[in-house]
Amino acid sequence: MRDPLPEWPMFGLSDDARPALRRARDAGQTLVLATLIALDGGGPRPPGTQMVFSPLEVSGYFSGGCVESDIADHAFACLEDGEPRTLVYGAGSPWPDIRLLCGARLEIFLERVPADDPALANLLDADDGRQVVTWVSDGVTRACAAELSPWPEAAVSRLYAPATRLIVIGGDPTAIAIATLGAQAGIETTLVRSKGPATPPPVAGLAYRRDSAAEALAAIGADAWTAVAIASHDLEVDREALMAAVPSSAGYVGLLGARRRLPDRIAPLQAAGVPEAQIARIHAPIGLDIGGKAPWEVAVSVIGEIMAERGAEGFQKRSSGKTETLSPAAAAGAPA
Repeated sequence: MRDPLPEWPMFGLSDDARPALRRARDAGQTLVLATLIALDGGGPRPPGTQMVFSPLEVSGYFSGGCVESDIADHAFACLEDGEPRTLVYGAGSPWPDIRLLCGARLEIFLERVPADDPALANLLDADDGRQVVTWVSDGVTRACAAELSPWPEAAVSRLYAPATRLIVIGGDPTAIAIATLGAQAGIETTLVRSKGPATPPPVAGLAYRRDSAAEALAAIGADAWTAVAIASHDLEVDREALMAAVPSSAGYVGLLGARRRLPDRIAPLQAAGVPEAQIARIHAPIGLDIGGKAPWEVAVSVIGEIMAERGAEGFQKRSSGKTETLSPAAAAGAPA
């Protein structure tokens, strides 16, 4: 008899299955991976959403409480017998007494994955190397690779992109709020405060560095799934951070501060011959326009903008966002 799911579904706050997969693998535990493979009627989670069931933990959610307990029963049965199965909830379900309040129809595929499964090893190695891979499985045979097409019997074909990474430059309450909210939102977050205190801020899950912005970005690495939020309020620190972040592969670069201060901060970029197209990537002022300037208000606007712009291929400019179509130099009224 399995333990009941907790009354408060804190397990559903994790959206990425890979950390739970890694914990089960590292503990040598066989697990069950559940994938939402079909959705009709506008449920709360999109196709491709996953849950992990292992003797250690349950992670993820599909409906916010309507079906998770029943899925857990089937998942632990799958863990026992190893037989993959497809669960249907909503229209056409064999369990009409389990009702979805959202009115959706869900199809969820369960597969048992041993800790030593080669596809699982490939997935976690790709996660370490920040590589895009696809997981394909029919429940008995599975594979995970960069270039992979599903075979006819496959029930699951799911793309995994690198996890979002956030680097916050600064040390005042606004920078701390941005970094704290990023870490709480499940983003791999590092706060960089050059020559800052020896002890890190008391924030769970937050990495901390005391070197310069340029040194930190070089050490951490920046790719299309990396966001850099510059929130130092210091002209020289802002300039140094922009000089390191703008020419890098970071998919998002945001700068805190009034628009009128922007020309002084981008002047070194222009003097160094950084292309205007790269300078135009800067989100300045940083964050969505929600009309607030308190630390948590700015943090919500910044994390909201980062979430709005990230995608499977990294960060992309979206016409629905705040991002200016003019370059920061032109928007600030400065000569290009």
